[in-house]
Amino acid sequence: MNEIEAVGTEAALSAGDTAGSGLERPWLFGLLIAPSAVLANGVIQGGVLAFLMSQQGMSSGRQSHLIGLLALPTSLYFLWSPITDFLMRRRTWLLAGALSSALLMAAAFRERDLASTSAVVLMFLSACCSQLVVSSCGGMMGAMRRERPKRVAGSFYQGGSLAFGAGAVSVLIWLSARVGRGTLALVAAALIGVPALFALAAPAQEVIAEAHFGETARRIWSEFKATFLRWEAVPYTACMLFPMASGAAVGLLTGQARFYGVNGDHVAWMNGLGGAVLMAAGSLAATMIPTRIRASVAYLTMGLINAATLCVLWLGPLRPATYYLGVTLYLFTVGTCYAMFTAVVLEFLGHSGKSGSGRYSIINSLGNVPVLYMLQLDGWGGDRWGARGLAGTEAVAGAVGAGLLLGYFLWRRPKAATTSTILTPPMSR
Repeated sequence: MNEIEAVGTEAALSAGDTAGSGLERPWLFGLLIAPSAVLANGVIQGGVLAFLMSQQGMSSGRQSHLIGLLALPTSLYFLWSPITDFLMRRRTWLLAGALSSALLMAAAFRERDLASTSAVVLMFLSACCSQLVVSSCGGMMGAMRRERPKRVAGSFYQGGSLAFGAGAVSVLIWLSARVGRGTLALVAAALIGVPALFALAAPAQEVIAEAHFGETARRIWSEFKATFLRWEAVPYTACMLFPMASGAAVGLLTGQARFYGVNGDHVAWMNGLGGAVLMAAGSLAATMIPTRIRASVAYLTMGLINAATLCVLWLGPLRPATYYLGVTLYLFTVGTCYAMFTAVVLEFLGHSGKSGSGRYSIINSLGNVPVLYMLQLDGWGGDRWGARGLAGTEAVAGAVGAGLLLGYFLWRRPKAATTSTILTPPMSR
């Protein structure tokens, strides 16, 4: 056990924390993340909203502006997500956030003009509420006592996120030409809200009560300090911010397909539903990685493999077979990397304690930073060096980032946790 995990154990054993007791059901997180996946990965960023707006005659520029605005909560949700650590159980917060999001999105879909101020405000609030699902899931996963269930939970969490997002795109776009806007609004609300009912089957998450506000504040500060204000936190923070395994090329490779002689129908399959299945399968495949391998080491190793798959597109001949092989390997390993990324977040987090949802949200938000800057870097590489430049740019950046950090984690072995390390409250250290 490394020092950061030991700190989590300290938090678990202090102040009567009973969260995480009961039967662990790690597979359940593949369903619990569905409300956020449907809204963020399906409706907003997956193409449903853009499709509906285009039917209303909205320009691409206006669409991108609005979708970018509605995507902001996925990066800023750490500002309000700590509320899921208070007042109610985390699974209750998940249910409340998902149902509120479903109702708000249904109301937005019933608006005559999806670009109207009222519709945009409703969708933005819906996106904000859906992020309570993410923070609640993070807090509940962090409350798990054993490493194996955490790994499995992270894999199903990412696999469910990809699968439900892709499924929502297929269902809602297909129905949009066959039913009225009111019916489509009800279906969208059902896709978001119904899976949240599985929260009732989640392990009990007791509200962690403190004697008074001062004691609660001291405990939260001690947990934040134990997670972030330590030298051991620096390499974990680098894992969040370095460019490996970002998956940024997923949305850009479609633009390069024509250089490999691949037509639009095949691109739609490879980078659409078929691609989502590949990434979900890769996420679930991460459950086969032994837990004796540290999450950080496994993640960075997969980052190197992911970078290597891009070499097929970078160095291979400009033929359809090259595109199919390269994209298949890339998407599958992206899914595995995403699952192991969640495992690293949980390793960084330690035990949830009192502030697990808030700390998880901060760490997870950092992981979105490489996606944003790698989108720009990949695009620059494609413009500068042509068809192969995009894949080559991400391959080199990812390999360098993963190689540097992997060398560090292999060189610096985790310290064995002693009894005194585990039982000493973090405030006294």
